[in-house]
Amino acid sequence: MKIREIITLTGIPVVLASLCCLSPLVLAALGLSTISFASSLADTLYGEYKWAFRAVGIFSLVLFLVLYFRAQGICTLDAARRKKNIIINTVLIALTVGILGYLFWLYVVVHYVGVWLGVWS
Repeated sequence: MKIREIITLTGIPVVLASLCCLSPLVLAALGLSTISFASSLADTLYGEYKWAFRAVGIFSLVLFLVLYFRAQGICTLDAARRKKNIIINTVLIALTVGILGYLFWLYVVVHYVGVWLGVWS
């Protein structure tokens, strides 16, 4: 599995999982909301609904993995048994990169963009 495939596979789920804090930043950056509303929205979404966003991220990662394996020709249980090691390694790599990508994206990139925009300090 190539690095480009891993990033493509995990990129969208990471962004979906971080929408709790990313969407208020986008609203504030586009001028569609005030900074105080964006800060309040980020507090509400992250405080009460972060697990829903994380569940959407995990669900989309699972969906993307299934679609990836289908594209690789692993469509039956027999094919899955034959390529068991490839499936296990790919899932572990995607899960690790997804978690690390989520942590970096949300707690470094989104945080510092939010500080730069003045949404949170």
